[in-house]
Amino acid sequence: MQKDTCVAQVLEAARVLVAAFARTDTEAYFAAFSEDASFIFHTWPQPLLSRAAYREVWEGWLRDDGFEVLECQSSNTFVSLQGEDVAIFTHDVATRLRIQGEESLSHERETIVFRREPQQGRWLAVHEHLSPAPAP
Repeated sequence: MQKDTCVAQVLEAARVLVAAFARTDTEAYFAAFSEDASFIFHTWPQPLLSRAAYREVWEGWLRDDGFEVLECQSSNTFVSLQGEDVAIFTHDVATRLRIQGEESLSHERETIVFRREPQQGRWLAVHEHLSPAPAP
């Protein structure tokens, strides 16, 4: 497969993932990750080492904290292909959330590693790492 085609596919997979997050669409969001995906968030005390582990935390936020994504904007996107089946996607993300009735805005940097899943015919996220963006 040509490099430009792979990059376009990864960018589309990332767009779909971010759009699902921006809608607080639990099903579509978690469908963008492989079952063995891992997650490291600067806002969470330990790594989440599976999609199921993260989903359990997410559903707790929804249930207990009234968690809702109000807006999520991605910018400064970049894709680095690592062979034919792995890609590293990076971007800056500005997210407006509502938690326990309070709105907040965060500016972060995110790295998402995607793996091409030939049996599913698409790219799935296998690792996500979120860090605070440096102050301007």
